[in-house]
Amino acid sequence: MNALLAKTGNDAVHPAARRLLEELADTPAVPVRLVVVAPGGYGKTALLDALDRSYREAGVEATVIDDADQLDDEDLTRLTMLAAAKEGPLVVAHRPNPRAQALRALGETLLLPPLTVDEVGKLAKQLTGRTADASVLHASTGGVPRLVERVVTARLADFRAELAALDDDVLRYLIAAEAGAARNLDLLCSLLERTPDELPEVVDGARATGLLDAEDVLLPAAAEAVRAYGPPARRLAVLQQLVEAQLTRGLPVLDLATSLLDAGSSGASAATAFATAANEALPTDPKHAARLFEAAAEAGARDAATTTGWARAAALSGDLDTALRLGDGMLSGEDPEARAAGAEIAATVLAHRGELARTAELYRWAAATDNWSRQHTATPASNSGGHDSTGPGNESLAAATNPQATDHLTPADSTNSQGSALPHQANAAGVPTDPSSPPPFPTSPQPNGESYRWVGPGAVDAFATIALVGTGQATDGQTVSNVPMPGVAPTLFTGAAARTASGIVESVFGCGTEALPTLVGAAAMLEPAVGGAPLPDSPAALAALAGLHAGELALAESVLERALASSVGGDLLATRHRLLLGWVAMTGGHLAAATEHRDAVAGTKLEARDELFFATLELGLARRASDLVGLQQSWERAYQASMRQQVDLFTLLPLGELAIAAARTGAHAKLSRRLERAHAMLDRLGNPPLWTVSLCWHELHAAITTEDRATAERQLAALNHFADCGRYPAALARAAGCWLAVLSGTFDPGEISAAAAELHELDLRWDAARLAGQAAIRTSDRKAMVQLLEAARQFQGTTGRLESTTPTPGAATGLSALSERELEVARLVVDGLTYKQAGSKLFISGKTVEHHMARIRGKLGAADRRELLATLRELLAKPTVH
Repeated sequence: MNALLAKTGNDAVHPAARRLLEELADTPAVPVRLVVVAPGGYGKTALLDALDRSYREAGVEATVIDDADQLDDEDLTRLTMLAAAKEGPLVVAHRPNPRAQALRALGETLLLPPLTVDEVGKLAKQLTGRTADASVLHASTGGVPRLVERVVTARLADFRAELAALDDDVLRYLIAAEAGAARNLDLLCSLLERTPDELPEVVDGARATGLLDAEDVLLPAAAEAVRAYGPPARRLAVLQQLVEAQLTRGLPVLDLATSLLDAGSSGASAATAFATAANEALPTDPKHAARLFEAAAEAGARDAATTTGWARAAALSGDLDTALRLGDGMLSGEDPEARAAGAEIAATVLAHRGELARTAELYRWAAATDNWSRQHTATPASNSGGHDSTGPGNESLAAATNPQATDHLTPADSTNSQGSALPHQANAAGVPTDPSSPPPFPTSPQPNGESYRWVGPGAVDAFATIALVGTGQATDGQTVSNVPMPGVAPTLFTGAAARTASGIVESVFGCGTEALPTLVGAAAMLEPAVGGAPLPDSPAALAALAGLHAGELALAESVLERALASSVGGDLLATRHRLLLGWVAMTGGHLAAATEHRDAVAGTKLEARDELFFATLELGLARRASDLVGLQQSWERAYQASMRQQVDLFTLLPLGELAIAAARTGAHAKLSRRLERAHAMLDRLGNPPLWTVSLCWHELHAAITTEDRATAERQLAALNHFADCGRYPAALARAAGCWLAVLSGTFDPGEISAAAAELHELDLRWDAARLAGQAAIRTSDRKAMVQLLEAARQFQGTTGRLESTTPTPGAATGLSALSERELEVARLVVDGLTYKQAGSKLFISGKTVEHHMARIRGKLGAADRRELLATLRELLAKPTVH
């Protein structure tokens, strides 16, 4: 067997042999008989060179033989005879070898062990003059001197010639070990064409190279050398053999296929290997799975399963552009199952991008395709061409084969800006094709329920229902069936999808709170089912939104935390769940917690829907912290995010927050059209209380900010209309009435305290504190003011003040930026006094009061007097003010 490691000329002797050299230097004539044993690269040659020099310098005739393991039987016999006849020193070095017993009989054995961590550090410094991280270097090289030398001097390429010169079986074993197959006895025997009894000979040869550790595992630095500098053609051939053997046995191929990624493998077997490995990686590493699916496609795999798998992996890893491109390409194919899969992919992506109406169309189109396939599987087409004149691209087919889509959900009027619900044949970008032409479907479509479908028959109708209701395309109230359609397995996924759709339908009828148990149950059903399935939205997110609208904040928080823990929807929906947790915390007045949730996703790429919730969360936090500068800075981002998102039922909370911020910044006219669309959508659904109440509450506060009493009274009337639907709408209605009474200046402090206390009990702590605080600064009753301020202080005390969590060094904000005199002026002006009247109370001129107000306006960043007064009212209402 050829020697692996070249001689480097480095005279550094292994530490284990240095004492021996010192002893021999003192008594060179002693007839030493020494057998040095170590794998390649441990320093045997350096030791023998040093001994040879020492003997020559001392004039002693010594026999020094290196690489004795390579001697044939005849040479070994001659060496044995020489050792018996010669009286002078004899030093023999060899690698571990089955023939070692005969060599070791020649003299005393000296074993050279791996270097210790300290010894590795010393060698690295000797070679480079620099201090290295000895622990890391030792872990990479196993303390093998030659590996240490080549790593620190960046000479791993020196292994190229040495690996090429290895015995072929040893080289193939090392390549297999680098690919992770060293522990698979059956695989190695198949690769090397040896029996289990013959395999140890090859393993012994691999050990002798010095590239394996004590457990026969390839050392990390050695693995890098084999991977980068092993003969490319040989490596590719070995890896392909290993993969084919694993595929034949039906065993995992992920590690082996990963090794093939950079080996330039192509062809049918490589494509199969990459696709199989990608499916193995998908549940735990979607980004790596996407790379493997892409490699499968490049190797020649063009089937729908590979394309859909690639799109799934891309979506789960956050690459929605690739997912949409792949899904859109499948829409124009001939296979109905693939077309339906493409529609599902595009629908899912577009839901995340704020196009819920288009999502509904695509899901209905997929459902129509499934129905068409089932009909034609049961009753083959009668025409000779194998095509039916009514394909799933036609409106007539949608009506004929999708009764749920027509009986259960009535399409919106054609003038609806959200778009028609009828599924015209089109690509994902929305470009229609001719609906009168038959679809190019084969006469024998694939059976429904293929595993590569994201959603599949039985669930597309449910997701279409959710999207249609979410965009206000009316429903007659018929409950979506929880029983999967014939021929479709009643999986947890299909059951959860159907139950979610039922919950959304229930939410727009009656008071809507009956939907909460249904949605929470759907979320619980999905948790163990599809942790990594790309979804347009999760039952947990929809349940949380319903909980936020119903004032069930604890329920919303619980369902979101479980979804995060179960990784429902993977990374794709983790951001949404985290943002909604931020909204729950902010709504409850827990501003520090809301900030933490916001910061957890800050800096990541956000799709349109997540961007809207993120930007309006920032906006809401700034408003609740009375941070006018932050509010103005957040407004533009939030407004632009709203422009990229179509108005739908599930984005009413961000829209409401935008409405209040727009009123604060004087930009309410910009949102008027979007608010009109929101109300038109709610009108089409019959103004369902669950979804309408929160928007009315937000618009009430926007009207209060702009001092638009007429609008405020309309919102109060709307809230009173819904007050019978439960404690939450009733509490908001009472609080709204109190707000208008406070604005009028005539109110009962006891009623204010009671209304604020009820808000606090519903966990609306910030709203409770603000109502009590505003009433306190507007009452002339000193005793009532003290009581209301104390109540506000108690309500606010449990909210976790945002200002204390994110201080700006050296910068005062809010009232802390004002002087004592400015605070006195501000209080009097907010109480309604003119500048002259305020000046009389403070014994200064009205002009001086005006100057104070100008400075206050500059410090608070108010754009005009109206905004300044609104800001001061809010700041002075905070319980920290005495």
